[in-house]
Amino acid sequence: MPAVTVDDLLVLPRVPVPAQAAVERKVTSVTAAPSGFEGEGFPVRRAFAGVDLKTLDPFIHMDQMGEVDYAPGEPKGTPWHPHRGFETVTYLLDGIFRHQDSHGGGGLISDGDTQWMTAGSGLLHIEAPPEELVMSGGLFHGFQLWVNLPAKMKMSAPRYQDIRAGQVSLLSSPDGGVLLRVIAGDVAGHAGPGVTHTPIALVHATLAPGAQLRLPWRPDFNALVYTLAGSGSVGTDRRPAKLGDLAVFGAGDVITIEADASQDSRNAAGMDVLILGGQPIREPVMAYGPFVMNTKAELVQAFEDYQAGKLGVIPSTPRRVDVGNADHPGHDVL
Repeated sequence: MPAVTVDDLLVLPRVPVPAQAAVERKVTSVTAAPSGFEGEGFPVRRAFAGVDLKTLDPFIHMDQMGEVDYAPGEPKGTPWHPHRGFETVTYLLDGIFRHQDSHGGGGLISDGDTQWMTAGSGLLHIEAPPEELVMSGGLFHGFQLWVNLPAKMKMSAPRYQDIRAGQVSLLSSPDGGVLLRVIAGDVAGHAGPGVTHTPIALVHATLAPGAQLRLPWRPDFNALVYTLAGSGSVGTDRRPAKLGDLAVFGAGDVITIEADASQDSRNAAGMDVLILGGQPIREPVMAYGPFVMNTKAELVQAFEDYQAGKLGVIPSTPRRVDVGNADHPGHDVL
């Protein structure tokens, strides 16, 4: 898991100790992500499966892609597919993926990078491992998150953000036991580089064995914690959390997470979690396949526009890609 790190966490800015009057958020549910396959057959965990969409708002869907160690010839991607009405956020921990779209965008995303794509009014998109990775095989591990757009922004022009691993904001817990990588949003007064249409925060935290994180969190945001490696507990009642578990927190000001003092040999570095939250949009959601709209009529229109070629045309010849202009891998089926 080569996401950006530092040798001495104590040199980093520290998140403040929560105020004495701060209200702890209680854990309302912990669910285990079922496994499946996406695109041309790469393994995923469906992080939000079984969770009420109203609880997740403004998030729609999240897949943990891998972790899988491909043999030569095995790496897989997705075919060309459309998107409309939301944003995809792809955070890659291990491996390399290539992106191309019908608006001329494209590039590579690799270890610790994030690609933020606003599909908005619509585009066509493809994700695949580069030829050299198909030949060699190797480790692949990442996430793709779908963030809803409010009705007034669903037809926004497509937009891309290339967030390299070294651009994320790095913070530590007060005692230096936790490293936080702020990808987007404002966390305890420290902003990440991601620019979002929908107000959200996205953090990757690594907790050393036995370390505890009490993280101040905006009270108007919901709060979700997904365990991507290691084991520990969530909430002040110490609900167990392991790989593939999603914890949903209730109202309050503070999120509490604690890593188990004893981790297995694969996770000797501790417990890794994704912490995410956002301002609920509270609008009707009609989602089918790669389209996330507000009404059935808008879904029908999206399919008709796609079939009419209004979301773009697949390029007739493959286009060379540039490492400096990255996009994301991921899934695309709800």
